[in-house]
Amino acid sequence: MPPTIALFLTTAFVAFLVWRDFKEGAQVTAALWIPVIWMLLIASRPLSFWLGFGGAIFDTPADLAEGSPLDRIVFIVLELAAFVVLFRRGISWSTVLSRNVWLTVFLAYCGVSIMWSDFPFAAFKRWIKVLGLPMMVLILATEPDPREAIVRLMKRSAYVLVPFSILLIKYYPYLGRAFDPWSGDALNTGVTANKNELGYVCLILGYFFFWHLLTTLRREKTPERQKELLLIVAFLYMIGWLLFMAGSATSLVSVVLGMSIVLSFSVRSVDVRHLVTCWAGVLLVFACAELFFGVTDILAPVLGRDPTLSGRRELWSQVLTSDINPIVGTGFESFWLGGQALWLWSEYWWRPNQAHNGYLETYLNLGWIGIILLVASISSAFWKACVNLFSEFDFGRFRLGIVAITIIYNCTEAAFKGLHPVWLLFFIAAMDYQHSPPIPQEVHSSLRGLRASASRGHLKPSR
Repeated sequence: MPPTIALFLTTAFVAFLVWRDFKEGAQVTAALWIPVIWMLLIASRPLSFWLGFGGAIFDTPADLAEGSPLDRIVFIVLELAAFVVLFRRGISWSTVLSRNVWLTVFLAYCGVSIMWSDFPFAAFKRWIKVLGLPMMVLILATEPDPREAIVRLMKRSAYVLVPFSILLIKYYPYLGRAFDPWSGDALNTGVTANKNELGYVCLILGYFFFWHLLTTLRREKTPERQKELLLIVAFLYMIGWLLFMAGSATSLVSVVLGMSIVLSFSVRSVDVRHLVTCWAGVLLVFACAELFFGVTDILAPVLGRDPTLSGRRELWSQVLTSDINPIVGTGFESFWLGGQALWLWSEYWWRPNQAHNGYLETYLNLGWIGIILLVASISSAFWKACVNLFSEFDFGRFRLGIVAITIIYNCTEAAFKGLHPVWLLFFIAAMDYQHSPPIPQEVHSSLRGLRASASRGHLKPSR
């Protein structure tokens, strides 16, 4: 098929999907397009690239501090638009702070750490951008139907990212493919900048559509349900193909884990409280095994990867010898802008701009204080998801899977930074705004039993 015809058909297909989305008359407002556009921008290449301005050339780590003025303006405009929407909706900032204490403290500490950064202006600009993540989530939370808003965000993002990634890989390889500068191997990138980015796009959307499939199957049988199932299966197939073409082992393991968690809660004969305890134990055991024994060294060959994880092990050893303050780090997202990063660029031909480990990345920038606050935020998100299982079962298991995905993904990639889409996904799972429905007293007792690792009663949520 000629590329021009393929482009026309893909564009028509995307237009049809958007038209179908509008026709369904979902309980969402036009303001939802703000987080949709935000998601499309952070999950693909910069807008300056698509408009023909090209990409910036980074000769030194300090060049990373500048970025593109056009992209910076676009993100600022989106944040201002989000702020206006939230202001008009009369959002209660005290409620936001009180219901998201650990995330608030973590973000506040990130802002405070700018004071000891060697690049305070660059760190400040990056911090302002990161504040856009909770703002986008708050737009979703203040929609007439917050759960439907999340579904529409994911679907609208998929309508653009998935078909056009396939189009670029198959018909516009000079845009959708790249070559490894070291080995010369061809890499598939789609609308993103590299294969790892394509991998996490498939991770996020694949996990969502799998969860959406299970929730749709529980709906009453209607013609609309049948059409929705066909759409879900089609996108799962396309995402699976893209994930295979990306060859991202980290994303593959993460999405399988997320799907396993969501699927396990569909087994009616299993007590939910015990299942939560089991998954918490699995994640804790994996974390300890990785910390003390390096379990990824064993898993890497099984996934067809070298034990060094494509040079990550060596990089981790190098950055841990860096001269930084172990308590407070180098300042918010400042490590890769200084002299230590310049030295690492001279050592590695691929010029790393992240530690390829979210926890190590946090340590380098924010020190042990940052690690403690990050772990507290993750623990809080896990607990909120557990509570949510008893009030909104489907969304509770969705949140729980996201927390698990975030924990595992950051073992070999750094997603606790910048505008990473996995970071945005975590904020969706971790943040609360509207009060949840009242939880019966017996469920409170069950949750206290879970926290104390003691058995108190046998309660299952209605499904």
